Amino acid sequence: MRSVCVVGASLAGLLTARALRARGYDGRLVLVGEETHRPYDRPPLSKDFLRGALDETDLALESDGEDLDAEWRLGVAAIGLDAATRRVTLSDGSDVEADGVVIATGASARRLPGTEGLAGVHTLRTLDDARALRRDLTGAKRIVVIGGGFIGTEVAATACDLGLEVTLVDSGSTPLAGLVGARMAEAIAALHERRGVRLLRGARVAALTGEDRVTGVRLADGAFLPADVVVVGIGAVPNVAWLERSGLLLDDGVICDEGGQAVHAEDGGTPVPGIVAVGDCAAWFDPALGRHDRCEHWTGARLRATVAAETLLSGGATRPARPRPAYIWSDQFDVKIQFIGRAHHADTVVVEEGDPADHSFLAVYRQGERPVAVLGVNQVRLFSRWRRQLETAAV
Repeated sequence: MRSVCVVGASLAGLLTARALRARGYDGRLVLVGEETHRPYDRPPLSKDFLRGALDETDLALESDGEDLDAEWRLGVAAIGLDAATRRVTLSDGSDVEADGVVIATGASARRLPGTEGLAGVHTLRTLDDARALRRDLTGAKRIVVIGGGFIGTEVAATACDLGLEVTLVDSGSTPLAGLVGARMAEAIAALHERRGVRLLRGARVAALTGEDRVTGVRLADGAFLPADVVVVGIGAVPNVAWLERSGLLLDDGVICDEGGQAVHAEDGGTPVPGIVAVGDCAAWFDPALGRHDRCEHWTGARLRATVAAETLLSGGATRPARPRPAYIWSDQFDVKIQFIGRAHHADTVVVEEGDPADHSFLAVYRQGERPVAVLGVNQVRLFSRWRRQLETAAV
């Protein structure tokens, strides 16, 4: 293999490029990025960067003195791919043809219909998003956060720490219940409520009010929530529209085998030589689940980047190791939340250390006698031991 084009200059793209070089690849390496920024770390955008504790230089993912010997094509988007020739067409009218293509175009935040051009309404996915939201929070008094996932709960916690009046609107029964289960999600919800967040459960948004700038949120039950700023955190969609005519199989992302190889759309899903996908846009087959899974978390990108590089360099000949359970963390207020595994596989969940009322506890989820997930809240050391245990059992 003499040339590789990485489409997506983000965490997953950068890590795959590093893994290629680390495994001896010394050919041409092109990194294409729609944003003008070099790769940066996204998790702090909703926390330390938003509150002003970090600046943009602290977000850089490249190490001092790091040299990938790569051609960087930043500020230009990929708009097409011919899978047969591995030719990537770019928005500036140029093409990049390579022996190998890494698709790492990530995902975009979902938006509420009809809110385009309304000042004070934000999503949070990119550095530019975070810059704009940080500016808007200066001088704001009231914020409504729509969505009870990690973005929503992290922004709510940060805004509360900044002294704003915060309302978190969740259409479900409890924020994060889909990840950690209803019982443990209640403990996290209680943390927010005790710190001053107003939590509205089972609430649906009917409309945002305001002409040039948002003035509030109207709920389906008629309630009105005044707001100077509204943050929409209702999930993300994979950035795969540019691949619609590529010949690759697309569904909730780029459909891949367990090694990250993209598959053909028309011949039963056989792997496409020389094309892999990683990060938020990639749905890999997970043998443990028996289905394709699009992992949107930092550690998933790190682990899959290594596998994808090996797959690309071996032409798909290497057999990947059994995937580790998903590991996720979140910092909210002064609390570190860590989770590994899948809560919905469990029959029982037991708090084995600490007390949820004190916001410091560890809970173990079991299927029969077998641990399948662990949640740690301010239990870093004990959680680390359990994490190693679950990861070892998966090998």
